[in-house]
This record gives sequence, C-alpha cells and structure tokens, in this order.
Amino acid sequence: MIEIKSAGELEAMRAAGIVVARALAEVTAAAKAGVSTGELDEVAEQVIRDAGAVPSFLGYHGFPASICASVNEQIVHGIPSRDQVLADGDLVSVDCGAILDGWHGDSAVTLHVGEAGEADRQLSAATKLSMEAGIAAAVAGAKLSDVSHAIERATHAAEREHGRRYGIVREYGGHGIGTSMHMDPFLPNHGKPGRGPKLRVGMAIAIEPMLTLGTEETLELDDGWTVVTTDGSRAAHWEHTVAITESGPWVLTAPEGA
Repeated sequence: MIEIKSAGELEAMRAAGIVVARALAEVTAAAKAGVSTGELDEVAEQVIRDAGAVPSFLGYHGFPASICASVNEQIVHGIPSRDQVLADGDLVSVDCGAILDGWHGDSAVTLHVGEAGEADRQLSAATKLSMEAGIAAAVAGAKLSDVSHAIERATHAAEREHGRRYGIVREYGGHGIGTSMHMDPFLPNHGKPGRGPKLRVGMAIAIEPMLTLGTEETLELDDGWTVVTTDGSRAAHWEHTVAITESGPWVLTAPEGA
C-alpha cells in the first residue's frame, strides 16, 4: 500500500523538509578544502537538532552518521569521517534526512570543492536537470514510470548537449516517503512510460537520480554502506522529496520561501 497523506500531513512533511534544506545549506557553506566529511556531518546534525528534529539516517539499520557524504567515485551512502578531508577539485554528494513530529524529509545535493572541472560541472548539472524533469512529471493521474521515463529522457538530452555519455545508476533509485524514510513504491531512474501505480493526490516520493561519468555498474564496499562506481568514474546525486497535489508537484525539501 502506498501511503496517502492529508493536506495537513503534507504541511507537516514540508516542515521537516525545511529542516533538511537548512541543514544542506549549512553543509554547502562549510564544504571547503581542508574540511572533513565528519565535520560536515556535525554541521548537519546540529542544524537538525536545533530545529527540534531528529536525523533520519543516524542509526538507520546501523548507519553511524546524520548525512551520507559520497566523494568522487562514491555514488551514495558514503560514511562521513574525520579522516576524510576534502581537497580542491573533489565532487561531494551530500544526502540528508530529518524527522520532525514523526514525518520525514529527504534531500541530496552535489557540491564542488574549489574549482570544478568541466566534466564534473556537466555531470552535476545533468543529474540536477534529470531530477527536475522527474519532479515536473510527478502529477496526479500520471503513472509512476512516467517519472522514471522523464528522468531518463532528460539524461539523454543532457548527453546530446554535453557531447558525452552518462551512466544511469540502476540499482538505486527513489522511493515513497512519509511516516517512514523508505516506503513503497520504489522509483527507478529509467524506464518506459505508462507503467506502475497511478500517482494520486497525497502521495509523496523522493526523486533522486544518480549519474556517473562512466559505468552504470556499482560496488558496495566492505563497510557495508558506501557504493562506488566499478571503474572509478565520478558520480553525482540530486534528490528532493515531492508531494503530489491537485495543483501539481510540491517540492517539500525546497529552501524556505522557495
């Protein structure tokens, strides 16, 4: 069963989403050469707790931190560490979640440390644009795979524009969200349109494409969490929590006032 929220419950999710947006804004400001991913984790946790919320990730199936910080060839689920110090040229995807009054928000951004190379800039831009295309397709009456198809089409459009191929990570994708962080349905980042459950007002989904500069193949490291590209190519990850409403998609994790 896919959870359906009332208008008031979506407002509560928006409040959680604002907390996540604030945490990611503070992490973005702090992400500089010489700063560790462990320090970024502390920044995010402080923002979340100051808002009276709880980090979604901390303790989730044993995960030891409040954010996932995935650097360069790491795609998702990177574990922050004081030993992992950022350097100029690094590409860092930061995934963050918060629980406020029992409701979850989940969002991710990809950050450039110092000067970004053209390939990294294009990779991140393509991933963000693919997410935005998925968001635009998340309307009442559409089928779930219409969102997947929109993400894939936007990725291929970016490939044509940038003159390069991107790997669409297929083993990981978006998901339902609400009273739990990961709920039905699973949302692939590729696929044919017109398939899967119909999107209904009150549903909420996390839309999160992950693209690479090379392979689609992934490998989970021995820490049981960190997922990397098998060829060492860099990866980007963007995510928003989105509600299906009568007036169109509502980005619940957008910055306050956006």
